[in-house]
Amino acid sequence: MTLRKWILTIVAVSAAAIFISLGFWQLRRLDARQEQNEFLASRRFAPEVALAELPADTAAARFRRVRLRGVYDFPNEILHTLRGRGGSPGVNILTPVKRVGNDTAVLVNRGWVYAPDGITVDTKAWREPDTVAGEGFVETFPTAGPFAPPSPSRPRAFRRLDRSALAKLFPYPIANYYVVLSDSASAAAPRPANRQAADVPPRVEPASLDEGPHRNYAVQWFSFAAISIIGIVIFIRRA
Repeated sequence: MTLRKWILTIVAVSAAAIFISLGFWQLRRLDARQEQNEFLASRRFAPEVALAELPADTAAARFRRVRLRGVYDFPNEILHTLRGRGGSPGVNILTPVKRVGNDTAVLVNRGWVYAPDGITVDTKAWREPDTVAGEGFVETFPTAGPFAPPSPSRPRAFRRLDRSALAKLFPYPIANYYVVLSDSASAAAPRPANRQAADVPPRVEPASLDEGPHRNYAVQWFSFAAISIIGIVIFIRRA
């Protein structure tokens, strides 16, 4: 076999080895995605519980479905900025909920609102009835930085939800988790005649339980490997 054929063979086999390794990498990612989906499903489809019944360990409470009862504290709500939805920029509105018999408020992600700059929105136009009775799922605050401080001109707008910084904003303690509201009886509650009507923010949907593109990517990489081997064999036989 000529030097040229040897070189092409080495290149084709090396490429096939790389493609095969990438294919198995995608299969490993698929396995991880499936395990994550099983974990999420075990929490998401478990019976909902009251906030008081959540385990103290936030890792054990994360993604659990909960019942929420209390009163919104709209003047102290914050914005989680630069949140995309369907390709559009916006913010998530997080409002503290005060509960009877408990001096610790819970931040509640009420939903997403369009904002052209991903930061600025008039939250007064998105005030629901004060009393909330609904359900949602538990989410935890990020623990790893970096946490950029809010702008002095927008002290209640956060790119990342730094709990230590958030806690300084409120005149009461806040829970070490927050709730993403998925349904609320207050959304359908009648409004007083003297109260300006407002829309309910579209709720933030939980992460999808699909398997992603990893299986298709694995098939593509294995196909590229097969093409490399078959191609060099055909070339050598015909050359």
